[in-house]
Amino acid sequence: MKIPLPKLKAILLYFGNNTDIKFLGKVKLMKLFYFLDFMHVKKYGSPVTYDTYVNMEHGPIPSTIKNLIDTATEDIDQSVLADTIECEWQELPEDKQMCRIKPLREFSKEDAKYFSESQLDILKQVCERFGDKNTKFIEDASHKESAWTQTGLLEEISYTLAAEDRDSKVSKEEIELLMKI
Repeated sequence: MKIPLPKLKAILLYFGNNTDIKFLGKVKLMKLFYFLDFMHVKKYGSPVTYDTYVNMEHGPIPSTIKNLIDTATEDIDQSVLADTIECEWQELPEDKQMCRIKPLREFSKEDAKYFSESQLDILKQVCERFGDKNTKFIEDASHKESAWTQTGLLEEISYTLAAEDRDSKVSKEEIELLMKI
């Protein structure tokens, strides 16, 4: 993952302030990161976070980001995200729980400086598309993507798979070239 920590925190604040937090659990958050990266790749040829994605049961997961979120929700005292998000545990049917991710402050102009215009545009598009949707909706959407359909469980997902989706504006070769820069 090549993303600086302040930029990652800014993404979390953006998602937390531009989605309906009653639906913002860890699984949905991982899918928001997936769509941020892969929508940016499909339009501009490069991801935003450069995290390594893995095919998991509920869809593509950014591995490093997932570990940071897990620490923030399970051991907040050890988390580098303790000043950015908090976990509010919610009881669900069948003795299950959901960690609702809540931002600790508003997304500001200071946070916006970490993003290019294209990245801010994709952040906005992701939140407009999925902000008021539940986890199942975004999970189902991720399962229709080449990144999911062309990899097996626990396999690493290449960003070049984005080129195989119909909505991609870039080729596999262009993605490979831009990933080297």
